[in-house]
Amino acid sequence: MGWLEAAEQIRVGALKSTTYVETLLARINTLDPQLHAFVHLEPDNALQQARQADKLTQTGVSSGPLHGIPFALKDIIDVEGMPTTAHSKILAHNIATHDAEVTRRLKAAGGIIIGKLATHEFAYGGPCFDLPRPPARNPWDLRMFPGGSSSGSGAAIAAGLIPVALGTDTGGSVRNPASMCGIVGMKATYGRVSRRGVIPLSFSLDHVGPMTRTIAENAAILSIISGHDPLDPASSCKPVPDFLAAAKQGALGDIQGLRIGVIRHFYRDDMVAHPAVASGIESALGILAKLGAEVIEVSTLALQEFTDSQRVLLMSESYAIHREWLQTRPADYAKMTREKLLHGAFLSAADYVQSVRNRPRFIAAIDALFEQADILVTASSMDLQFPVDDAEAVARCYPRQARAPFNLSGHPAISVPIGFTKPDDDEPPLPLSMQLIGRHFDEETVFRVAACHEVAAGLRNIHPPLEA
Repeated sequence: MGWLEAAEQIRVGALKSTTYVETLLARINTLDPQLHAFVHLEPDNALQQARQADKLTQTGVSSGPLHGIPFALKDIIDVEGMPTTAHSKILAHNIATHDAEVTRRLKAAGGIIIGKLATHEFAYGGPCFDLPRPPARNPWDLRMFPGGSSSGSGAAIAAGLIPVALGTDTGGSVRNPASMCGIVGMKATYGRVSRRGVIPLSFSLDHVGPMTRTIAENAAILSIISGHDPLDPASSCKPVPDFLAAAKQGALGDIQGLRIGVIRHFYRDDMVAHPAVASGIESALGILAKLGAEVIEVSTLALQEFTDSQRVLLMSESYAIHREWLQTRPADYAKMTREKLLHGAFLSAADYVQSVRNRPRFIAAIDALFEQADILVTASSMDLQFPVDDAEAVARCYPRQARAPFNLSGHPAISVPIGFTKPDDDEPPLPLSMQLIGRHFDEETVFRVAACHEVAAGLRNIHPPLEA
């Protein structure tokens, strides 16, 4: 049962929020010792909030669309009174004094905060074993990397530990775990969702995004957390549409005549994707074409041009944020995080300024594709899941992706499941994904097409083979 159905049952009194929360807490207690998705759990507080929700239900009052529904947050997003550690020794004793704006909005909608989720250190680094807590693991195969940096969010949603999570996305960190764990991860248009109260990594690239099992659930959460925040200087004043209505329209198969532009050269020429990834995308496009969409191939600048510019911005801005701690507490970072952050020390002001000056050219290059197409499709991750403890595989495969261009350009992009690898005697089936990209502030079309594919492909009720 998804959270939309659970919320309706709680609202009419057919399901108690306390029962729902107790069931999830029991599942967390059983499965999380293997998954390491949570870094902080507040069961007593969650149950107290659930009891309050049930009392409201008895009086016929609903606190909002998330009435009685638990959620969890990547551990760089503040919750008043809870630790925000960024999975790091440096902030091991940091307690948030205010809610992040996205936290406030989820609470105001009736949501129940249940805990904080694993991340790569400061949403950078990678799966490290020299931190206070171990990295999260993939529910489809516990040996495997669940994606990052919102790794705990991806693992927890896929494993059914929670129905709603938020992650952050600076170079693909919502969409990567969504890809690796077979769930839905949305990076909306830059400025659509406030970042206030979220530990920054790169001021000009950071996004906050919802992670859920289904498209409709994701769309509903995005509607809740979107909207202008006058205290976030990048926040947009654009009105927030009903994203759930767009997803419901797509679920009816309504994409007749829609033009889908496929950026194949990203994953066939610029970076050669694993054959299972490429064939999975072609199968998904075939499904959309049968429903009446027009599939065309489009071309833009080489993938490496986008990623090189994005990396200069990321390394420069992350180093600026961490410079003082790198000088005073370098040993308190994981080795992998420290090495990545220090790359920024060797970039010049000219490197950074040149990337800033070139950014409009990259934005225009993506915008130009929408003269030919209504929505874009390309790969998310180029490779299949790999062992979380294989440092060589992490270094080789983690950067092989086509997500960073859309952090640079600010366009909305979603990672959605498209099927599974073929199982053999030694390996279980693993999720495959693709990425859908829309015009600025046109998340509605993204959700519409994503929901259409989700229903037609029959991918809404497939879960990892975990036993609670």
